[in-house]
Amino acid sequence: MVDDLVRAVEATLFAAEEPMSAEAISVHLGGAEVQAALAELAEYYQGRGIQLVERGKRWHFQTAPDLAHLLRREREETRRLSRAATEVLAIVAYHEPVSRAEIEAIRGVQTAKGTLDVLMEAGWVRIVGRREVPGRPVIYATTPDFLSHFGLESRKDLPGIDELRAAGLLDPVEDALATAMESVGGDQPDADADADEESAH
Repeated sequence: MVDDLVRAVEATLFAAEEPMSAEAISVHLGGAEVQAALAELAEYYQGRGIQLVERGKRWHFQTAPDLAHLLRREREETRRLSRAATEVLAIVAYHEPVSRAEIEAIRGVQTAKGTLDVLMEAGWVRIVGRREVPGRPVIYATTPDFLSHFGLESRKDLPGIDELRAAGLLDPVEDALATAMESVGGDQPDADADADEESAH
C-alpha cells in the first residue's frame, strides 16, 4: 500500500505550475519530511512514460527522454537562439557570476544589451547582484530553469570542452572561443573595463 505522504507529495508535484524544492513541498504539506517520499517516487517512476527528476534542487515530472519525440509539435522552436546569444549563455554558464565586461573580454567583441535581455526573457539568465569594483557593474548567472531545460542537475553536469569537441559541437570559431574560455581561468578584466561597462552600453 502506498504511503499517504508519498501520495500527497505526488499530488502536490502533479498539480504544481512549476518545479518545487523539497523545502517548498514540505511547507505545502505542513512541515512534513519529504526527502524519503521524493526518493521513493523517483524510483517508482523510473522506466515509465513520465519520470520524477530533480533539476537545480527543484523537483518536477517530465516525459521520459526516449518518448519526447511523441510529444514534439510540428512548429518552429520559439527559443531558437542567435549565435551571439548561444555564446553568451555558454560563457555565463561556465563562468558565472560574470559582468557584461567580463563576457566581452572572453568573446573578444561587444555584447548587445538585447542579447542578455533575450536570455533573461527565456528564463535562463538572471541578475544576481553587482561586482564590488568601481562602477559596480551588474553580474549575471544562470537559473534553475536553465538547468531544467537542458536536463542538468547542477552546473557540475555541464559538458567539458573536450566532450563538446569530441561530439563535433565546436566549429573553428567556437573552438577558438573554447580556448579563450579555458585560458581565462581566474583572471578578471581590470577595474577600468568594469567601470566602463555601463557607460559603454
